[in-house]
Amino acid sequence: MAWDESGKIWFNGEIRNWKEANIHVLSHVVHYGSSVFEGIRCYKNKKGSAVFRLQEHVERLFDSGKIYRMDISYSQEEICQAILDTIKINELRECYIRPVVFRGQGELGVNPLNSPLEVVIAAWEWGSYLGKEALEVGVDVGIATWRRMAPDTLPNMAKAGANYMNSQLVKMEAISNGYDEGIMLDYQGNVSEGSGENIFLVKDGELYTPPIASSVLKGITRDSVIKLANEMDLVVREEQVPREMLYLADEVFFTGTAAEITPIRSVDKITIGEGVRGSVTEKLQKCFFDVLKGESRYDYGWLTYIE
Repeated sequence: MAWDESGKIWFNGEIRNWKEANIHVLSHVVHYGSSVFEGIRCYKNKKGSAVFRLQEHVERLFDSGKIYRMDISYSQEEICQAILDTIKINELRECYIRPVVFRGQGELGVNPLNSPLEVVIAAWEWGSYLGKEALEVGVDVGIATWRRMAPDTLPNMAKAGANYMNSQLVKMEAISNGYDEGIMLDYQGNVSEGSGENIFLVKDGELYTPPIASSVLKGITRDSVIKLANEMDLVVREEQVPREMLYLADEVFFTGTAAEITPIRSVDKITIGEGVRGSVTEKLQKCFFDVLKGESRYDYGWLTYIE
């Protein structure tokens, strides 16, 4: 990832220079992690540049805010337009977009309600999250010693900054153990998700993925893959996945805005299938990227083109 510090950032309805988009060190978010955010991608294809599932991402941002009692002073339509404006003013054809809503400088106590809400949108060029070759050759992952949060501790359906302290522990542990990524188990010991990705596995031609009740984020790429799988007449089972089922799967892959659809070639140093990208994963990747290229025979309305 390369920052373009000559770029512009949308900050509370104003366009600011990159280096001037600052907050105070006593902002509530710095001390208590009081933020919600989204990760969105814009892709270039033959028809132009298009943001993938823009409305769904912004809707989830507002849902996350609602859970944390954040009364965002902009409408969803205004945030959608601000995202498009941010991409245009930075003259980006392909990029990653980060809208974030956080508690600014107010009272420095646990109560967040007296701290003002700040809304920021940034965009920059960012390639494959787990490496350019990962989409083809796959990644090696390990089961983390850290569990995903139980549902009565933190709301997993909110894409909140505080949740990613849990993810950071998983990612750092994975890297220190020589893996590309880690997989968390849920509070019952079943498979949940990666540090920043949902997870699917293929067994006997059927697709399995943990349900929302397994403390997973309701991923938008996850939802896209389920819809594409249905178009391909694949059986999709959203049910609890025991850890050992990963080892016995024919294929396993991650999904996410950053990771897109990334195959997993080993879990805990146990080879998955043939240790290469499987045929189902490859077909889903092709369908997914055909949509992003504007070449799919299905019209899902998932692309918002930038005029």
